[in-house]
Amino acid sequence: MTDPVGVDLDLDSPVPPFEQIRARIADLVRRGVLAPRDRLPSVRTLAADLGIAPNTVVRAYDALELAGLVQKEGRRGTVVAEAPPPPDHAEVEASLRSAVALARAAGWDAERVRRSVDGALGGVVSG
Repeated sequence: MTDPVGVDLDLDSPVPPFEQIRARIADLVRRGVLAPRDRLPSVRTLAADLGIAPNTVVRAYDALELAGLVQKEGRRGTVVAEAPPPPDHAEVEASLRSAVALARAAGWDAERVRRSVDGALGGVVSG
């Protein structure tokens, strides 16, 4: 399932729907696809588009707000924060756990996951 802001939802994934929504919107914000002050779909609209309960979207939006990526403006809805903070350690860990769960669900063994991470790190200098 997909909504207008590009949130794909895989109901067969081991990654909970709220986390899929949170991770996708966080990624769109971090990459600048969603710019500061862009309005997110209302909770009801996104829930209806994805065929899920509104509380699932609320949970994702709450996590995004806690991370400083969005801000709720009451009746005006939820918008991308003016200056989203860089990802923190907890957000990075959550994204990695989601990615590993998705890889494991696809049948990848630990070695294949490690090779993929090593490939993604290619050329990255750690500090």
